[in-house]
Amino acid sequence: MTRANAQPEPTPMSEQAIDPRELRKALGTFMTGVTVITTIDGEDRPRGFTANSFTSVSLDPPLVLVCIDHNALSYPVYAETEHFAVNVLAEEQREVSGIFAGKTADKFSYVSWHRGTTGSPVIDGSLSWVDCRVHKRVEAGDHLILIGEVQDFHYTPANPLGYFRGAYLTSGLEQDAIPSPGQKTCVGGILESDGHVMLIEDDQGNLSLPVGARLGPASDPKSLLGRLQKLQVDAEIGFLFAVFEHDDSGSLNVYYRGQVRVAPGDGAGVRMIPLDEIPWDRLPDSALRSMLGRYVNERVEDRFGVYVGDFEAGQVHTLGSRE
Repeated sequence: MTRANAQPEPTPMSEQAIDPRELRKALGTFMTGVTVITTIDGEDRPRGFTANSFTSVSLDPPLVLVCIDHNALSYPVYAETEHFAVNVLAEEQREVSGIFAGKTADKFSYVSWHRGTTGSPVIDGSLSWVDCRVHKRVEAGDHLILIGEVQDFHYTPANPLGYFRGAYLTSGLEQDAIPSPGQKTCVGGILESDGHVMLIEDDQGNLSLPVGARLGPASDPKSLLGRLQKLQVDAEIGFLFAVFEHDDSGSLNVYYRGQVRVAPGDGAGVRMIPLDEIPWDRLPDSALRSMLGRYVNERVEDRFGVYVGDFEAGQVHTLGSRE
């Protein structure tokens, strides 16, 4: 029996040529922490590199693994070492990540560290670290999987440094989204679907982003989620994108990125407009134009930062360097 409106079976990926760049983007949607993998080479010199390919394998016995590119300069060292340490970086250690991701000579002269139980370097100030002896090596494609048995470890209550789609993320930035006592807030969303951004059109033809007095809940008609529900927009709110004080109103503006899953039809005041066709002259708020312009530029590179500042000046919190 054939189902009505049956769609053709998709061609298996194994029968298609996989684009490594597109695959990297797909894999980059998995948000990870940032680590520095360290060891001591045959001449008793500390070695290390930045990696986010780290995971727990087992608690009994206590095993973890890291992946090392065959093309990495330090690959020969890790292919022979009998021990290594995994240093999970805290949010204030973005500079440490950059040092060990680059080709800086004598990287360890730029950080404070000490030897762990196995002798591997432990970087001071890390969110946590695990010191391991090599349990097993597994060759897998263009990487070496190094499985380590944990000999010692330590952790702290600090905030982690995250990595997502080629950019660093720090949970501490959320604290900048907390208003001062008595300060008015405006919470909005830059919501996208298939290269289109969602804008709200008023009776005069002006456009704006959906906003509310707070993020949620959906049962509150004054919140962003409540307004989206009233507009019959099914959307998913994602990462923080901008936090700034508006000079005209004195309000704290907080904007998130997100995705539109289901948008209403025509007549609801909602317009899904292609990112490269935004009618900027119909956006009367200059702060909105500036912020949305940055979003469009960062969308092209698929690398997003978080703007924190005021209406006229601020800082985009992102490094965005890849391994």
